[in-house]
Amino acid sequence: MSSESLPCMAQLQPSGLSFTVQPGQSVLEAALAAGIHMARSCRNGTCRACLCQLASGQVRYRVEWPGLSPDEKDEGWILPCVALPQGDVVLVAPSARRLGGDGGA
Repeated sequence: MSSESLPCMAQLQPSGLSFTVQPGQSVLEAALAAGIHMARSCRNGTCRACLCQLASGQVRYRVEWPGLSPDEKDEGWILPCVALPQGDVVLVAPSARRLGGDGGA
């Protein structure tokens, strides 16, 4: 069975928030479904509002050419709105926060 047919986990740093990403779901869609706010606007890979860095794991994209330069891709920058994880991932997304929460335990 391929990793694309199984749910995977995404973790956001430095917040430590984590959530499940279902097959075919983008990282952004899964975060929003889990009640986690991430910066966004167009949701189609062009505006770059959701730009964050992939600390570990791999993604593929829904679109052939997301709005990233080759250098940005090499440095690990991704666009979560069109990024489909290929297994568990860790992203550096400093502005991510739980929606409606006070941030405390």
